[in-house]
Amino acid sequence: MSDRVTAASGWVKSERQRERERLRRRRSVRSGSIATVSTVLVIVLIGWVFANSPGWPRVQETFFNPEQFVKALPDVLSGFLLNIKIFLIAEPLILVVGLLVALARNLKAPVFFPLRALAVTYTDVFRGVPTILVIYLVGFGLPALGLRGVPTDLATLGVIALTLSYGAYVAEVFRAGIDSVHPSQRAAARSLGLSHGKTMRYVVVPQAVRRVVPPLLNDFVSLQKDTALVATIGPLEALRQAQIHAAGTFNYTPYLVAALLFILLTIPMARFTDYLAARSQRRRGQ
Repeated sequence: MSDRVTAASGWVKSERQRERERLRRRRSVRSGSIATVSTVLVIVLIGWVFANSPGWPRVQETFFNPEQFVKALPDVLSGFLLNIKIFLIAEPLILVVGLLVALARNLKAPVFFPLRALAVTYTDVFRGVPTILVIYLVGFGLPALGLRGVPTDLATLGVIALTLSYGAYVAEVFRAGIDSVHPSQRAAARSLGLSHGKTMRYVVVPQAVRRVVPPLLNDFVSLQKDTALVATIGPLEALRQAQIHAAGTFNYTPYLVAALLFILLTIPMARFTDYLAARSQRRRGQ
């Protein structure tokens, strides 16, 4: 008798679970349908407003010219490869500089005061100066010094400038992650006989890095776009190539080409950042 009651209650529970699943699927389908329809309506409305504006024919000819798009695409794409190269070189350098500065700011011994002061000064200065000004100062200032060994390649100078600028922001991200690790973790490590350096290396920094991955990726999304600022000192990257085409044809469609290439690069990184942030939230919720 008890076996029959248990089986019946299990059957009722499974039926309830299946019903909940069906309801969730229905809500999901309905929500997706509403979102799709509303998105299409908004896009159609925006397109109708632009297409019926008085200046649309002129804007279409100036910014959305298919012929100019095709002509500019090869040169802008070749320049965009330089943007990618600058990003791939600058990114690991920024991580190293940011982590070292963050660790220097966490040194508590009085003997390390000069390092702490230097790290604070670096962070305050390069977070306060706009990135484009840093690029100007490095791109034109370093070669003007005439020092032996100073690079003269414009792309290299751009990498140095981006590293200095973004290293300050990334250092603060790392420092926030280090400070978020509970002091009991350090105390436990020290009680096991680990030195300060080993405590940071094996206990604190690994936890901090896992916590700051989403904001770090967000900074690198911005870095991908800001590689275009290097065009101000002369390298033939995507924006510079678009400027050359626009200056020769008095048509701004090449800027649209460059913009689309940057969008194609940044959107996957942005979505990946959102995914990591959502996963981190779910873990904290558990």
